[in-house]
Amino acid sequence: MVLCVAAQSASVTFTVERSVSAQERVGQVQVRVSTNRDDWTYQPGDPVKFRITAVRDGHVLKGVRVRYSVGPELMPPTIEQTATLDAEGITVDAGTMSEPGFLRCVATVAVDGKTYRGLATAGFKPEAISPTTENPADFDAFWSAGKEALAKLPPDAKQTLLPDYSTPTVNVYHVSLQSVGTDINNANNTSRLYGILCEPKVDGKYPAVLSVPGAGVRPYRGLIDLAEKGIITFQIGIHGIPVTQDPLLYTALASAALAGYATFNLDNRERYYYRRVYLGCVRANDFLTTLPKYDGTNLAVTGGSQGGALTIVTAALDPRVKALAAIYPALSDMTGYLRNRAGGWPHMFRVAGGNSHRTKEKIETSHYYDVVNFARRLKVPGLYSWGYNDEVCPPTSMYSAYNVINAPKQLMLALETGHNTTPEQQERVNRWLETYLKTGRAEQRRDEGGGMRDE
Repeated sequence: MVLCVAAQSASVTFTVERSVSAQERVGQVQVRVSTNRDDWTYQPGDPVKFRITAVRDGHVLKGVRVRYSVGPELMPPTIEQTATLDAEGITVDAGTMSEPGFLRCVATVAVDGKTYRGLATAGFKPEAISPTTENPADFDAFWSAGKEALAKLPPDAKQTLLPDYSTPTVNVYHVSLQSVGTDINNANNTSRLYGILCEPKVDGKYPAVLSVPGAGVRPYRGLIDLAEKGIITFQIGIHGIPVTQDPLLYTALASAALAGYATFNLDNRERYYYRRVYLGCVRANDFLTTLPKYDGTNLAVTGGSQGGALTIVTAALDPRVKALAAIYPALSDMTGYLRNRAGGWPHMFRVAGGNSHRTKEKIETSHYYDVVNFARRLKVPGLYSWGYNDEVCPPTSMYSAYNVINAPKQLMLALETGHNTTPEQQERVNRWLETYLKTGRAEQRRDEGGGMRDE
């Protein structure tokens, strides 16, 4: 196309010709994979079909090549194919599973040099999934000994007001507590636990929530939103370092001294990294329950991923906890890989071979820290939530823990989500916690299509 533009000044007249090329198009491609059942759930033996399409700017992409694989989650695929997408996409006959579990289809397309990915996961009778981890005969004695060692240490609480974090209605504090160290049998081996306390300014008695962290190393700012609703909140870190430092410090620690912390001392049940962490969560409640504004009765714990695991662990270890909300709990049925199925994060037993963690000592240690064995011991109501597409905490591992819970429980499924939460999901969790803490009753709600399941 050519544009002719005439321009005239006092002394010059000229014509400009400009070539205008077609507009360049840029748009994110979405690879959509769906099951042929809207609840994504099947009985063993039922055939599954996955539908794969790719769209850009809301319209189907035609003629692009798609690579797809199908197999049990996080295990080697049983189907790997390449095909060309037409206006209707393609349908994949994925077969079935003969026993409870999850079958996943992962699809990728390459457009303009960039690869895009989508997935969907079919669940086969997930409520019948059984754990693979063992339940040690001395499990309760082991953790009772740990709590006894913790009880001998005074909390030595230190609070520092954080004016820049506080709001007109909530005071925010940085808190430091004394807790057990890596060797709890040595009374001189102690550590510090750090967190952010958010407390309503108005005098009164309030329920409390302990917020336990997901995996990683990071600073925290506290759960101010819940505190503004009249709930004391305490958000903790687990690594024995203050939680208000420069973010660069945490980045450095995560890539160096604390890299791979989830397997530190895994060959020794007494000194495994998470022993200090699990007991530290109980120590956090020691502090919360002595606050003058705590109402003396209503205490809940919540978190996601590693925090989901710590939520279940804390509620099982500490009878002061009256309710829990656990989102995609990690550290669940970690030995699944030893039975040729997905195991929970941190996937320490996924790899076989000379440098693997598949040793007798490490496997035995894992039994004392597996969330499944804490879930067996829960006695208080809980809300649990995850999606079928989680590739960090596979649903097989989470159902292994959920299915052994005998306490009142509700499962809120956000089917399409992976290792993330939607705003609606988090809002529901907060509302459930608020309702329970203020009324002593869990919110009973069922969505059409089974989004919330009460048991």
